[in-house]
Amino acid sequence: MYTEALERYRHKISSVSSEEMVLNLGPQHPSTHGVLRLELITDGEVVKEVIPHLGYLHRCFEKHGEALSYNQIIPYTDRLDYLASMNNNHAFVMGVEKMLGIEKDIPKRVEYIRVLVCELNRIASHLIAVGTYGIDIGAFTPFLWCFRDREHIMNMLEWASGARMLYNYIWVGGLFYDLPVGFEERCKEFVDYFRPKLKELNELLTDNQIFISRTANVGVLPLDVAINYGCSGPVLRGSGLKYDLRRVDEYSVYPEIDFDIPYSKGEIGVVGDCWNRYKVRIDEIGESLKIIEQCIEKLTKEYKRTPDFDPRAKLPRKITPKAQDFYMRAENPKGELGFYFIADGKSDKPFRIKSRGPSFNNLSVLPEISKGVLIADLIAIIGSIDIVLGEVDR
Repeated sequence: MYTEALERYRHKISSVSSEEMVLNLGPQHPSTHGVLRLELITDGEVVKEVIPHLGYLHRCFEKHGEALSYNQIIPYTDRLDYLASMNNNHAFVMGVEKMLGIEKDIPKRVEYIRVLVCELNRIASHLIAVGTYGIDIGAFTPFLWCFRDREHIMNMLEWASGARMLYNYIWVGGLFYDLPVGFEERCKEFVDYFRPKLKELNELLTDNQIFISRTANVGVLPLDVAINYGCSGPVLRGSGLKYDLRRVDEYSVYPEIDFDIPYSKGEIGVVGDCWNRYKVRIDEIGESLKIIEQCIEKLTKEYKRTPDFDPRAKLPRKITPKAQDFYMRAENPKGELGFYFIADGKSDKPFRIKSRGPSFNNLSVLPEISKGVLIADLIAIIGSIDIVLGEVDR
């Protein structure tokens, strides 16, 4: 399949007419959000064809997974979507726990801490998406505001795990450590601080007429195309489908938490355009704040810290699942992150582990929705997809 696609692309390049031009966008271009090279066939300023070239940031995750034990793989999941490492840890660990059949033995305090740190990381990831999207289009101030507020989350997650980006905090059967004393109060302070800041961000960027002109009715992704390409997360919900794995699969303690699923209703522009994909992420930040508040309430009232609580109490001494094929998926900030395990029942190392990164599928739709747009609009489309190359080249 790859060879056929390569031949097809080569044919397109070789058959470019004298009026057309082949233009490289990336891998150094800042708006490609990482080392992504796009080969454009343009007619003046109009993009006729987009040919993506992947492989500049290949992480060998799946090959590493064949040589490491399940516990040793957890730090490598951090490096997939390195902007949402907690969420990666959570998805992988839940898969291993279900293979072992110990998912119901996990203490409720551990589960609520997991959801709390994952939702903090979701906000941090969306702030990167929103801030860099603004600067892609020429709005510098939102970029600085988003990074300022993200810094508070980074400080809290560093306080909990000891690391600022690559956490290795959620372990099979528990956690690296319980939350530090005073963490819940600090989270509550952050929620109270950040809510007005989110309102200011909406006034500055979301409702900005220049921003709307650059994103509304641009890069429209119809729902059927999004589904056929396997898009997920805000990209899929931006096309109008109310689909979130936290509700569909009801994993961890999400069934016990009250939150809405933001999806595009075409308030501005049309359903499936760049503005609506952006708006889904902004609305999700508000929902994550609601989830964080509920987790704080549970952790301070119902599942309080006690002197004898050990977040490592349920950690298995050796992880050797019985022979099976198993797929675990979770709702990451960018969409469906899945891990497909093949266990032979004899070893503490997976025979094979396949990672399904949401950015790969979401990025694959780019050539489909970029035909006939201006080069400047292509930049807006790439930013609205919100990719991380670490999970595109796994």
